[in-house]
Amino acid sequence: MDRPEISLEFAPDLHVFVPAARRAGSSTVRTDGSSSLGHVVESLGVPLTEVGTLLVDGRPTGPGHVPADREQISVLGVARPQRLPGPARFLLDVHLGTLARRLRLLGVDAAYENLDIGDPALAARSAAEQRVMLSRDRGLLRRREIWAGAYVYSHRPDEQLKDVLSRFAPPLAPWTRCTACNGGLRAADKESLHDRLHDGTQRSFDVYAQCEDCGQVYWRGAHHAHLEAIVAEALRDQLRPVGPAVERPR
Repeated sequence: MDRPEISLEFAPDLHVFVPAARRAGSSTVRTDGSSSLGHVVESLGVPLTEVGTLLVDGRPTGPGHVPADREQISVLGVARPQRLPGPARFLLDVHLGTLARRLRLLGVDAAYENLDIGDPALAARSAAEQRVMLSRDRGLLRRREIWAGAYVYSHRPDEQLKDVLSRFAPPLAPWTRCTACNGGLRAADKESLHDRLHDGTQRSFDVYAQCEDCGQVYWRGAHHAHLEAIVAEALRDQLRPVGPAVERPR
């Protein structure tokens, strides 16, 4: 029996994943007659984490649908902000350390693996802790065991942060998390930190915070103005309405 031939069209925001030949309107695809639509879409390069709605002849369907001959398939991107089945908690792979620190600066729960522990271990942690897996590794995002995932579209930390905040709109609580370990911060007095501060720091600063988990001490040092600018921009962006489509960095 002939293999089914379907017509497949990807939304523009998914074109970054597909070959150039499939970016202009519909293109035909022959399937094996038994693979799910989700499998077909991923085989063409698009992680299902980036798919919002699948339409078959104009009707919504799930990734488990087995395409039939001559069906017209539309693959749409994720609507923003994306709703999650639980709190906005994230897990970032070894390549996203700067993004992890900036999310923590904003008070977002962002676990980070600073060692390459492998895709199976990352996916297992995402599932066990119910964290959104953030990565630029499409293979990792295709693993079925991850709780939820999202592709990070840019190499640049500024654009990465904007993208993640736009997509998930997590509640922001700046200056409440340790950027080193993700633990919570508490106010600390200078006297209690005497043995941990250089004399010059003690003379120059009076306001301190300390991580409740790792003990890291924070004060408003030379880099504070840069960090304040990151926080201020994120808070401004949070107040702006999200339109029907968000331009993603290429």
